[in-house]
Amino acid sequence: MAGNGTINRAALADDLGRARGELHRLLTDAERKDAWTTPTRSTRWTNEQLLFHMVFGYMVVRALLVLVRIFGRLPPRVSRGFAAVLNFATTPFHVVNYWGSKMAALTFNHRRMAAQLDRVVGSLQRHLLRETPQSLALTMAYPTRWDPFFTPTMTLAEVYHYPTQHFDFHRQQLSGPLAPSD
Repeated sequence: MAGNGTINRAALADDLGRARGELHRLLTDAERKDAWTTPTRSTRWTNEQLLFHMVFGYMVVRALLVLVRIFGRLPPRVSRGFAAVLNFATTPFHVVNYWGSKMAALTFNHRRMAAQLDRVVGSLQRHLLRETPQSLALTMAYPTRWDPFFTPTMTLAEVYHYPTQHFDFHRQQLSGPLAPSD
């Protein structure tokens, strides 16, 4: 996104592609160095489970985009009420988020993650480049207790940016041979 209030769709699409390339590199490194079961930093997941969680951030955005398109056309109080209900359910959300990623990594394991992210990012990039300035400006209230990158109100453009923020944050928690060098 541009700092002057305009939305640079190409830059957002490029950022999605950067993360996709980074995941491919991480998966190759993990395979070569057998880093799948290494515990991560500051989470209870293994590297493989956290990598799936990072991919899942992109998968969930498809649903979030639909919600913004719906709630963005309704009175703001409707999405604020929805966000309040979701904030109230934060504790069960975190339990499901933890166990869901732990269990889903059994199916979307390191052998399937890259292909899944390729499909999702490709779809997000195609949709993003077709968005209008009006659609990218649609807003919705978000449950800020669910994720540190959710703000009280987010535009559709910010939702497109969210999974890469989520990816980059969790990238820092990978450990062993996948630990960031910086």
